[in-house]
Amino acid sequence: MLSLNNVTKVFKKYDKNFVAVDDLTFSIKEGEIFGLIGTNGAGKTTTMRMIATTLKPTYGDIKVCGYDSVKDDSMVRRCLGVLYGGDTGLYDRLTARENIEYFGRLNGLTDDAIKKQMDYLVQAFGLQDYLDRRCGSFSRGMKQKTSFARAIIHNPQVMLFDEPTSGLDILASEDVLNFIKQCKKMGKTILLSSHNMQEVQELCDRALIIDKGQTLCTGTLNQIMEQTKTSSIKEAFIKLVKREI
Repeated sequence: MLSLNNVTKVFKKYDKNFVAVDDLTFSIKEGEIFGLIGTNGAGKTTTMRMIATTLKPTYGDIKVCGYDSVKDDSMVRRCLGVLYGGDTGLYDRLTARENIEYFGRLNGLTDDAIKKQMDYLVQAFGLQDYLDRRCGSFSRGMKQKTSFARAIIHNPQVMLFDEPTSGLDILASEDVLNFIKQCKKMGKTILLSSHNMQEVQELCDRALIIDKGQTLCTGTLNQIMEQTKTSSIKEAFIKLVKREI
C-alpha cells in the first residue's frame, strides 16, 4: 500500500547541498503500523512530507495505493490522511464541526457521508462537548483531537501520523492510541512517527530507525532488539544513535 524505493531528498543551503533523506527504502502492508523513529532533524518529517506530496523527492520513487507521488500526486492525496505534530492546521474562527465538514467537502464527500463519518469520529474522540465551539478557544489537546478527526474525515486507506498524541493528556492520548489500533483492525496502512518509545512498543509491528537521513536498522521490534542485543526499543534506539555520534 505504501512503498519508498531509494528515496533521497537534497536541499540547497548557502550554495551547499544538504542531504535530508539519504537512499531510504521501506514498504508498509495493508493493516500494518510502521514506526519511523529518529531524533529531531533525522529526516522523519521530510520523509512524511514527500509521501504527502508537499515535497518532491530528489531521487527515488514513492508509491501510495499504486500511485506515484510525483506523477499522480492528486490521486495520492485522496488516499492519504495526514496529521503533523505541532501543526493543527485548523481555522480558529470556525467551530470544530465546521472545520471537519470543510475538509470533508474538500475531499469530495457528500453531506450524508460527512454526517456518517462525523458521528463516528465524535464518539471516537469524545468531541461532543465542544463540537460547536470555535477552535480559537480550544486548548492544545482539544485542537489536536479536532485536527486528528479532520485529517481522517474522508476515511483514507493510508494514514501518516507525526507525533499524534502531542499536547494530549493521558486520557486523550489513550483515546487516540485506541483509535489507531482500531484503524489497524480496519485494514488501514499506518506510518507513525513518534518520540514516545512506549507508544512505538505498544503500536508498531515494524519500525525503521533513522539518523541523519540514513537507515540505521529496520525490521520487527523483536528483530531490532535482537540485532542490538537490547531488551526494549528505547534501548535499541539509544544504542544505535549513540554509535553514530
